[in-house]
Formats: sequence, C-alpha cells, structure tokens
Amino acid sequence: MSKALEGVRILDFTHVQSGPTCTQLLAWFGADVIKVERAGAGDITREQLRDIPDVDSLYFTMLNHNKRSVTIDTKNPEGKQVLETLIQKCDVLVENFAPGALDRMGFTWERIQELNPRMIVASVKGFGPGPYEDCKVYENVAQCAGGAASTTGFDDGPPVVTGAQIGDSGTGLHLALGIVTALYQRTQTGRGQKVLAAMQDGVLNLCRVKLRDQQRLERTGTMKEYPQYPNGEFGEAVPRAGNASGGGQPGWILKCKGWETDPNAYIYFITQAPVWAKICNVIGKEEWATDPNYATPAARLPHLKDIFAEIERWTMTKTKFEAMQILNKYDIPCGPILSMKEIAEEPSLRKTGTIVEVDHPTRGKYLTVGNPIKLSDSPTEVKRSPLLGEHTDEVMAELGYSPAQISALRTAGAI
Repeated sequence: MSKALEGVRILDFTHVQSGPTCTQLLAWFGADVIKVERAGAGDITREQLRDIPDVDSLYFTMLNHNKRSVTIDTKNPEGKQVLETLIQKCDVLVENFAPGALDRMGFTWERIQELNPRMIVASVKGFGPGPYEDCKVYENVAQCAGGAASTTGFDDGPPVVTGAQIGDSGTGLHLALGIVTALYQRTQTGRGQKVLAAMQDGVLNLCRVKLRDQQRLERTGTMKEYPQYPNGEFGEAVPRAGNASGGGQPGWILKCKGWETDPNAYIYFITQAPVWAKICNVIGKEEWATDPNYATPAARLPHLKDIFAEIERWTMTKTKFEAMQILNKYDIPCGPILSMKEIAEEPSLRKTGTIVEVDHPTRGKYLTVGNPIKLSDSPTEVKRSPLLGEHTDEVMAELGYSPAQISALRTAGAI
C-alpha cells in the first residue's frame, strides 16, 4: 500500500519542536524527510532534558520519527555545494531558524528559486510582518502573544499558560497544512512558493472563540455563560473563565471520589440542554426539570454555581470512571481528567496507534505519541528517530556522489 506523500522529498532544517512537529507529520504520511544537522552536535534537543547519559533525549526522539539524518557543515564551501544539490533534488525546504538566518547562509528566496523554481520554502516564525517580526519566540511567549494566556486561569489569579504545546506543535500542524496545500497548487502552476506559519497567528487561530467573545463583550457588556455572571464585573477585555466551556453549553470540572489524595480525581461535566431532565434525575433533583428557575437554559445561567455545586455532591460519591459510565448511559456529556500515567497505560490508545512503543538502538524501548490523523489508505508506521548523521553516506550516494567523493568531502569537513 502506497503512502499519501510518497515521492515527496523534504529538506528539513528544523530544530527543537515547532518545525520538527511539522516534518514528522509529513514523514508519517510517507514523505522522505532529510534532516540536516550540525556535525558533532545536531538538533539541540538531542541533549536537552536527557534521562539517560549520552543518549538522544526523549525530547528529540519523540519529534523526529521516520526521518533520515545527514550532517553538513554549511559554512564549508564544499558543504554549501552539497546543500545546493539537495535543494535542487528536494520539493520542500522547512526551517524554523531565527529571522534572517537562512538569508545569512546565502540561501535567499531568490537564490533558492534559481536552484529550484519548484521548491516550496516553509517557515515557522514567532510573528508575522509587523513591529515584532524580528523577535525570537518560544512556546509560552507565543501563548501569551496569541491571546491564550490572558484568557486562561481563574479570574482571581494571574494569566496561565496551558500544558498543551499550542505555540510550537500547534504551529507545526498549521505549517504542515500549508505545505500540503502548496504542493497541491504546484501541480496546477508548476511553481514553488513561500509558506509562513507565525506562532502568534497559530495560537490566535486556536483562540478564535475568545476573539468572538471580545466582540460580544464590547456590544453587550456581559457574557452570561462566564462564571463572572451574574455577580462579577466584566472589564474591557475577555476575562479568564476558569473551567467554563467557552461554548453555548455550560461546563465545569467537578471533584470525584478520592479527590483528597488523587490530584486527577475529577470529571468535566456539561449541562447540555437536551439532557437536562436526565441530569436532574441522576443527581436526585427531579424538581429542577420543571422549576421555572432551572427549567430553561436562560433561567439556569444565573444559578450555574449552585447547579454545579449540587452536581458535585453527586460526583463526589463516585470515581471519575463510575460517574462517566453512569452519565454515558443517559448521553450526558462528560469526560474524566486523565493523568499522563493513565493515558500511557490506556490499551485502546495503543490499539489505535495513538500511543506507540518504539525500539531505539541506544535508548531501548520508549513510548511516543503516534500520528493523530488516521488515513484508511495510508496507515502510519512509526519508525525510530535517526542517530546523528546516520544517513549521510546513504543520502550522498542518492545525490550521485561516488564513495571516493563522499570520502573526500568527509576529509574536507564538508560532511
């Protein structure tokens, strides 16, 4: 069975997380991803947060599956010639260098177009054109600049960043879509193009409901589904909403049995309007189904705090899994707060390939996240990440270099 992106060759100049997320996804779909690294060091994440001495870290291995690694000294004239050959042979160049770095290497957009007019150059940057476009950006900076932090947390505390890597991995996902779109357009035009995914833009795209709420707030002065309503005051900007759902169906995180000792003994509970009567029956408040103060969604909004307190009295008598089993019988939307330990041990996630065990020649077996996107005609096989420079000779031979030429380049320090 062929792979969706079989025949596409990616020149991967990415490092850390945002770019490698993108190129790993393309590799999972069958693209030949050639990761260019510095000799002797490679991607900085190979040594960051190591748990085994002198072995590639999990940070690196979990972001670089299915790729090939070559080491090239791009400052060496002969190394630069090798890179030019790669540009001529590849379809896409992906980079997440600091602003201007690719130009300083001598590979401006114009030069790349001279070498390969079909080349797609895809970049992750912190910001798009504007006052901050030359600034370096990391995950949490992107979350703050993209509007996520200001709207996360509780209203009586500071802004909070989320554990989900929406700045790095989120932007990498956006870039992958841009690359695939540009490849498709190239089949019509025959031309390459530049693809830009700015981290601020990616985070904002994932926070679009908060931009929606900003406009609602400016028009009405209040937002009834937020916990600040009806007793709190709204300011000029969208406030932090605690665990409110952000949609039209109020939700909250509630304690379950064992919460005193288990920090994850909680469940997310949504008071969806169509199943309100069932919720009332389950928690033993049948009278709420017809009480005019609770019977309609609009009537319930001023009483949400009391409603969730009553529901929590019921959830605290059940484990999160017991509560979920009962609630699902009545189509009441809910979800347990799963710890990373619980997720790692969940058999169904292993079965679907969402969690994969991979064997590494120096690390041994480890768990990683598999492809989150499943194609029926292009199943993903998760292969281990490459050792530093492992495929240099192999790729050089594919480019047409003879063993003697490869040896000479190595002697010259170009590879």
